[in-house]
Amino acid sequence: MHNKWPKNNKNRSPRSSPNRSQMTSQRPENKPIYKKWSLLNHAVISFSYSAKKRQGKAKQEEPDSDWKLGASLDIKKPTTPYFPSSSPVMGSLNNGVSEMEKFLCDRLVDQTQPIEERFRALFSLRNLKGPAPRNALIQATRDPSNLLAHEAAFALGQMQDAEAIPALEAVLNDLSLHPIVRHEAAEALGAIGLEGNAPLLKSSLSADPAQEVRETCELALKRIEETNKENSEADSSTKEKSPFLSVDPAAPASSFSSVTELREVLLDEEKGMYERYAALFALRNHGGDEAVSAIIDSLGANSALLKHEVAYVLGQLQNKAASAALCRILRDANEHPMVRHEAAEALGSIADNHSVALLEEFAKDAEPLVAQSCQVALSMLEFERSGKSFEYLFMQDPLAQA
Repeated sequence: MHNKWPKNNKNRSPRSSPNRSQMTSQRPENKPIYKKWSLLNHAVISFSYSAKKRQGKAKQEEPDSDWKLGASLDIKKPTTPYFPSSSPVMGSLNNGVSEMEKFLCDRLVDQTQPIEERFRALFSLRNLKGPAPRNALIQATRDPSNLLAHEAAFALGQMQDAEAIPALEAVLNDLSLHPIVRHEAAEALGAIGLEGNAPLLKSSLSADPAQEVRETCELALKRIEETNKENSEADSSTKEKSPFLSVDPAAPASSFSSVTELREVLLDEEKGMYERYAALFALRNHGGDEAVSAIIDSLGANSALLKHEVAYVLGQLQNKAASAALCRILRDANEHPMVRHEAAEALGSIADNHSVALLEEFAKDAEPLVAQSCQVALSMLEFERSGKSFEYLFMQDPLAQA
């Protein structure tokens, strides 16, 4: 959160959003959170990140009692939004933009708002389509908050909105922007997957000063190549879909590969980044203790980009076995900020008592990417704890409560 928000799906997500062990909510079949269509008619109450950024599997284990959701909240099946299209909230304004859309767009770009309030708007806008949500997210890619800016770029990629390509190209070209924002723009261009995105990605692959951006361009180029190859094949419909409803930077490696084989590839520093990502996502989809152990071990990789994706995946899996390793990363001030930020998001997704305490400790970290990640994660957990939706889009009478 492809920075993702516990990368939520990278719900990234994040970046957008994984179901924590406390939750059993299910999205409507074939309705991923990041798509070009709106989920207004098939919405599910969604409480967790990303970002950047990416949907987790519901776990069967019992939640910690301190963070158990209120028994009165029914989150086990899809629900319709609280405001139908005929309501005043969704009624069109003169310019064709609904009152709710205008509120969300204004809230997202309002720099006087707390970061968690702006993320509430972002996580709602990523479920909508059209020029107003897209333009607000594009504007947010230039925000002083690098966390918000990179999440907005991630959302545009997950929405696979080709109309956002010129803005994403401009972000990738702008070396004055933080590398995490440029990285997310490159990943978004790969997620959209059009061959026309390749020339700029090739240019940045050779010229961008940040290793994490160059590695992302390598990934994005390979993804575009693989996507177009699959589209030209008659049996492309058989391609494995992500069970986490995210647009991943690499397709998972063959399902016929063993966990041992996948582990070897993931930990091999001589392998290409796309191949290691493919092994990572295959291990994620495989699940199980052995696969999770392999993923945790890869947090010792040399590449900050790979480590940040590993942390994101661990947030998707929400396996408490990863908590200790993620806590060590968050505590390490010498670790790359994009890795620490993703570890914070993952801990917010795991949400055991120790993870929550650490998030509270680092909500005042000197690195804004880390501090803001902790702040948003804690806010989301508080909404879960109170049985309310973090996203404005799924609140009852959201404008009245804003």
